[in-house]
Amino acid sequence: MVSPIVRLRTESLGDQGRRWLKDLPAVVAELEACWRVTLDRSLAGGTAAFVAFGRTAGGVRVVLKVGVPDPAHRDEIGMLERAAGRGYVRLLAHDAAHGAMLLEALGTSLSASGLSPPEQLVIIGELAVAAWTVPRPAAGPAAAPVDKAAELRDLVDRLWRKLGPDCPARVRDEAIAGANRRSEAFNPAACVMLHGDAAAANVLRVPVPRPGAETGFVFIDPDGFVGDPGYDLGVALRDWCPELKTSEDPRALMASYAAVLTAATGIEGAAIQDWAYLERVSSGLHALNLGAAHLARPLLETAAELV
Repeated sequence: MVSPIVRLRTESLGDQGRRWLKDLPAVVAELEACWRVTLDRSLAGGTAAFVAFGRTAGGVRVVLKVGVPDPAHRDEIGMLERAAGRGYVRLLAHDAAHGAMLLEALGTSLSASGLSPPEQLVIIGELAVAAWTVPRPAAGPAAAPVDKAAELRDLVDRLWRKLGPDCPARVRDEAIAGANRRSEAFNPAACVMLHGDAAAANVLRVPVPRPGAETGFVFIDPDGFVGDPGYDLGVALRDWCPELKTSEDPRALMASYAAVLTAATGIEGAAIQDWAYLERVSSGLHALNLGAAHLARPLLETAAELV
């Protein structure tokens, strides 16, 4: 019923995750009845939720999403409520008790669009600028600015001590140096409401043009926290492993990608590259820690080529 990576994630949560997996079929059946939705097929792309296409009683295509009970995940429901479709997928209904959402159905991802990396990055940059205007929550944990660089520095250090043989020390050192630079530059007054995982795979095409989707695409799956806007752009540069592996000069290629995002957003390229490297290493180590070596290897290998 869920993808292998979702199963790995839930199993890493212990009894809470195993209980979520056991209860999922009953929860999905309850939501189908409550929202008068008939599901037709699940989607394999998610990493932290059960996701499936369906139709309402009136024949409208929708998506049902039930998130894993991961306490590290931020308030996605609240984020989509405040966005109201501006830069984000529209939230049609929700059940906070189950971490469940009924969402508008969207088209293919930006990563599968056939557009070149620079063309995709222009769209992500323009979409991010619009999405950063979503208001913060009035109160609660998600309202406070987060020094994400300090969080990721601690994560890299902890996981490297556990998984060091699979990640060269120079890669860890470069990631931590960048994290220190971003943490020292952290300015709560300049923070905005971030997506938190603004990769091309989390940008989907809207089937019909609408307000709030002027680029033709919207974000899905926000973590939704207040932070340095450069972080979202660093996530946008986290991937592109095939392009880096085949490049004669990976560092120059990454700098050119950062320049595209700078032109679209005004955010300094050096800061974007610090965030991108930190995300590449922390995500690689996190995937390795989950047992997903096939996801970790390209990230850590390209990180070594960028030092």
